[in-house]
Amino acid sequence: MNEAWGTVVALVGEQATIRIDETGCGRCRQPGGCGGSQAATLFCHTPRTFCVPNPDGRQVGERVQVVLAGGSLGRSALHAYVQPLLALLGGALAGSAIAGEAGAIGGSVAGLLLGWLLLRRAQMRWRQEHGLQPSIRS
Repeated sequence: MNEAWGTVVALVGEQATIRIDETGCGRCRQPGGCGGSQAATLFCHTPRTFCVPNPDGRQVGERVQVVLAGGSLGRSALHAYVQPLLALLGGALAGSAIAGEAGAIGGSVAGLLLGWLLLRRAQMRWRQEHGLQPSIRS
């Protein structure tokens, strides 16, 4: 399970918007740590927020622990990085076999587009699966 601490910043109906307090592995600021939290601030200045179900009725300002189901982060990373790459390579190989270098270029673009469409489809499907959504630990 992946866990992070955050603060409830807004309530909208049955949902709570959580601002994650820290990023990184916990050793970022320690000597010999990776420094990932400092590197992340170079690319993203806005705090990370998530909208999660609020069954316990948490209030604004309350500190909560947000939990992501085990395996869901790895599964989504696999789909986000590997699936479009394989589609790109498959399209390039198929295009190359059909029309040489120009076919490889066209096939790689078509494969990348197909990989993106498959990823969007999977994302829409995962939004409906409650087991893959972040939740507030009681």
